[in-house]
Amino acid sequence: MTGRVSTNMTAGGVQLNLRRQEAKVNKANNQIGSQNRIQELRDDPIAAGHLVRYQSYVDRITTFENNAKKLSDEFAVREGYMNSTLDMMQRIRELAVTGANGLYQKDDLRNMAAEVDQLLQQMVQNANATGPDGNSVFAGTNVKSTAFDIEMGNVEGSVEPMIASVRYNGNVETNRVEVDEHKYMVNDNVGNRTFWAEKQQLFGGRDASSWQAAEDSVISVDGQKIKIQAGDNVYALAAKINDSDAAVKASVDPVTRGLNLMTTDTRQLWLEDVSGSALNDLGIIKDASQRPPYNLGDSTRLSGGSMFDTVIALRNAMIAGDTESIGGRMIGALDSGINNLVTRLARSGAEYERAQQNMVRNSAVALATNQMISREGDLDFTKAVTDMKMLEYVYQSTLSTAGKMYQNSLLNYMR
Repeated sequence: MTGRVSTNMTAGGVQLNLRRQEAKVNKANNQIGSQNRIQELRDDPIAAGHLVRYQSYVDRITTFENNAKKLSDEFAVREGYMNSTLDMMQRIRELAVTGANGLYQKDDLRNMAAEVDQLLQQMVQNANATGPDGNSVFAGTNVKSTAFDIEMGNVEGSVEPMIASVRYNGNVETNRVEVDEHKYMVNDNVGNRTFWAEKQQLFGGRDASSWQAAEDSVISVDGQKIKIQAGDNVYALAAKINDSDAAVKASVDPVTRGLNLMTTDTRQLWLEDVSGSALNDLGIIKDASQRPPYNLGDSTRLSGGSMFDTVIALRNAMIAGDTESIGGRMIGALDSGINNLVTRLARSGAEYERAQQNMVRNSAVALATNQMISREGDLDFTKAVTDMKMLEYVYQSTLSTAGKMYQNSLLNYMR
């Protein structure tokens, strides 16, 4: 048996090799154009797997860096308003000390009251500030609302309405912002903590010695949810509050048998029934239709106010010429408010520094990871250009050889 090599087989082989050369040239062109060595996963499966992980990590690091930048900006804006308020509180304290020495007449005290009232208005303006993004700076997570509502009223001795009360309109929720893998910073911009002057105490007026929870329920104390089981008595409830993360301590009054609550630092009490009606049954708060923090029961007694309450009381005492009140509790409340602001400023400054450190670290980590990506996926440009020229030379040589092999045509046989 004899075999032969047909002309079509030779032509097919030449065409196949030409297509392969074109594919190699095209791949080299794509690599040079994109400057990426890996065009398909099969080019280098191991390096491609590393690249996917590295690029995903860089994306996350970039997000963490942006989160830290945003936090730094928010801390800086908030710190500016707090510093301004601290300056005003110190000036108000100077006026209080001056007015309490008994050397000034009532007309002089009224003149001081005019300055205190203007400082009060500026304090409220600071508390209701909005940031560059249009969000309220001191409203917790309720950023689209005004942090504090103002109620105007008549003050004896004044011919025009003045600020009579300032009520918090935000919430006590905080944002947890991720600045590293599973590492978070808390953005605490709750206004009724920043602008509060005294620890707040609540005295329950209802005898709770016979109270028992009728059903499983959940209460919220200072934003911390506490579970109550059916059958719990008031002592069990007090123990659960004390064991929680809430900045509130609970006790049972030995005389009235009522539930007493006190904040562990300068802030306003925030109480609500999340499910069930435990606090309402104890007379601590009104029904669930009332919104905290102004939902306390009628039988409760409350002490400890905000900086605004203290400044309003000082202004009214100056207008009335009551030097005894000025030199008593008011100066102590002002000192407490100033100390609270200083503490908050120190904390804000520390948080700002931490956010800055996270920015620096994330930037360095992103740079190192980009170097890994470059090592795994970037193209060696010099080698690629050399290989490209070689491929073009081979391709042209193949075309030249094929042309010489098939240079004869039908006309060659017709001569």
